[in-house]
Amino acid sequence: MSSTQTDYRLNDDLLGPVLAILDSFVDPYLAKGLVSAGCVNKLALEGKRLQLGLVYPYPCMTQYRDTVMALTNKLAVLDAIDEVECEIDFQPKAYSALSSIAPIANVKQVIAVASGKGGVGKSTTAVNLALALAAEGAQVGILDADIYGPSVPMMLGIPNFRPLSPDGKHMTAASAHGIAAQSIGFMLSGDEAAVWRGPMAAGALAQLLNETQWPELDYLVVDMPPGTGDIQLTLSQKVPVSGAVIVTTPQDIALADAKKGINMFQKVNIPVLGIVENMSFHLCPECGHKEHPFGTHGGSKIAERYQVPLLGALPLHINIREAMDNGAPTVVADPDSEVAALYREIARKVGAELALKQSQKTVSISVSDDE
Repeated sequence: MSSTQTDYRLNDDLLGPVLAILDSFVDPYLAKGLVSAGCVNKLALEGKRLQLGLVYPYPCMTQYRDTVMALTNKLAVLDAIDEVECEIDFQPKAYSALSSIAPIANVKQVIAVASGKGGVGKSTTAVNLALALAAEGAQVGILDADIYGPSVPMMLGIPNFRPLSPDGKHMTAASAHGIAAQSIGFMLSGDEAAVWRGPMAAGALAQLLNETQWPELDYLVVDMPPGTGDIQLTLSQKVPVSGAVIVTTPQDIALADAKKGINMFQKVNIPVLGIVENMSFHLCPECGHKEHPFGTHGGSKIAERYQVPLLGALPLHINIREAMDNGAPTVVADPDSEVAALYREIARKVGAELALKQSQKTVSISVSDDE
């Protein structure tokens, strides 16, 4: 899967057993052993200490400790090894599903977060996904592409930020909670609305995207407006999107619109990385009883129908809403909470899906070239 350069300095008698043990450790997100997935890039022995180097194609920093402990226990069965010294790194590659479109300067991968309709928590998901990717070790930016209803400035707690233009051609991005951000909301004052026709809004999106001085980013999360109109079409024609995440709720009307979103991305050859089901259930704070006010299993059914992963199911919880209103999203406001853990799980799955899509595309191109 990966072209990671390997540095193996073990004798043949030990190299085989070590590689076998490492490949028996199946990564839960790549569904492959570490060797088969191309994650092992260094093996050396110093006395009875094994020096192990791992490079992941998706961010999973919060999992490093458990991974090292599990591998140490597995490798300790070998008499030649008493200790494991492990270095883990994350190195994503530049990847776009639309290879005919020029890349964005400093941006390796672009993730579109979309929904067929409004009111399903798409922006909340986009912001928390961006912050969760950063919490897992990635360099992340977010672009608020909802030209008519920008909400990212408030959600990140930076409504008063105004971009500067040091060179008269490019705009600076905001910085909040460790991620970069850009939004039309930074250019509008107070309650001012962007009253533009579709082509003007699409042009504004292109400007925000290409004229922002993005720092070096592994991922740029794009919070899309609801629907399948001009802005979505611009995204598919002019932006090097790597993959899309669809946000829905379990209710039938939201699912019907989510299907339209999936079909739109499939028609323009942008892979759907998976479904996030928002407001999936409500836990009673008094007794812990789980209720499903918007129905059940809607996200899993649509994921099964379109053969894409269900990335996660998030609860209907007042703390999520309050955190966004206060400009301190759950992932950073309450990082040890169950909800924050769910967002980080979704982030790892999204990163892994992108790595797998890239691998499949590389294999496909290689086979085609051989033919």
